[in-house]
Amino acid sequence: MDSIDLRSDTVTWPTPEMREAMANARVGDDVWGDDPSVIELEALAAERLGKEAALLTSSGTQGNLVAILTHCQRGDEMIMGQVAHTFQHEAGGAAALGGVHPHTVPVQPDGTLRLDDIRYAIRDTEDIHYPITRLVTLENTQGDLGGIPITAEYTQSVRQLCDEYGLKLHIDGARIWNAAAALGCDVRKLTEPGVSISFCLSKGLCAPVGAMLCGSAAFIARARRIRKMLGGGMRQAGILAAAGIIAVETMTQRLAEDHKTARMLAEGLASIEGIQVSLNAVQTNIVFYTLDATLPFDAYDLSTFLERSYNIKLGGGKGQRTLRAVTHYWITEDDVAKVVEAFRHTISQVNHGALSF
Repeated sequence: MDSIDLRSDTVTWPTPEMREAMANARVGDDVWGDDPSVIELEALAAERLGKEAALLTSSGTQGNLVAILTHCQRGDEMIMGQVAHTFQHEAGGAAALGGVHPHTVPVQPDGTLRLDDIRYAIRDTEDIHYPITRLVTLENTQGDLGGIPITAEYTQSVRQLCDEYGLKLHIDGARIWNAAAALGCDVRKLTEPGVSISFCLSKGLCAPVGAMLCGSAAFIARARRIRKMLGGGMRQAGILAAAGIIAVETMTQRLAEDHKTARMLAEGLASIEGIQVSLNAVQTNIVFYTLDATLPFDAYDLSTFLERSYNIKLGGGKGQRTLRAVTHYWITEDDVAKVVEAFRHTISQVNHGALSF
């Protein structure tokens, strides 16, 4: 890349192998169901996640929305964590476009929802004052808590609760492959409890566009209609699917490297006076770090200076003191060393009066 970009793993460029595959992709018309590359990718995704069928969507947000609208009717309710990506970062699509009501519960530090909180959130179906609870959604990894992976055992316990009440379980698995790498297990163990599961081909898997939605053959048949309704039928999508095939076959096998660079970054930042990092929370490729109140600048000041002076891109807005850094394919160990040294030198200069923002 032309910068050290830690804002997110969504910034990843396709690999050279992906670019070549895209240039030579076999294509058809996916809306007509005859694009050979899309067919291959959907079969591959379904097999790897242990489901009957899969559907290529334009993004993880669209994949989640298609799943919700396939599971729920207008006026139904879904239960999710209060920091779930679907609740916080997907423009309220389920409510705006599907009339599906979100019921949020607290997310625990380990990324889970307490089973009792889910149980208490389920509505009494006999009381006409309430919406009908139809769906529970989990996020794995839990992005807004530092990429915490959720175990198969926990996910299965949520599925059992859903079965008890006749509910469906959807897993927002945008980074499910990171969870599998961190937990050292087959991804199918993590996805088996879900009636449906979405995952991103972009982010850590480096494809330029796309996500997959997996489930039963009947579920995916209904979801395909919803995708069309949302404008997600993408004709010669095999050009994108060609990169997605490499993402699933190859990039899923190297995510431990990103976890290693994240750990290096976390430990390096934690060694700098004025920066606080919870090392126990760094389990995948996401690092949250906090600037001490004693430092005379905020996240925006720091990120602006580092981009201008070192070509290092970070997130962070005015008034914020907690930032997130995300490692990915394009972040090397040398990049991490440069970032840590840039932080250390900048903060030292500020503390010694040689620099002010």
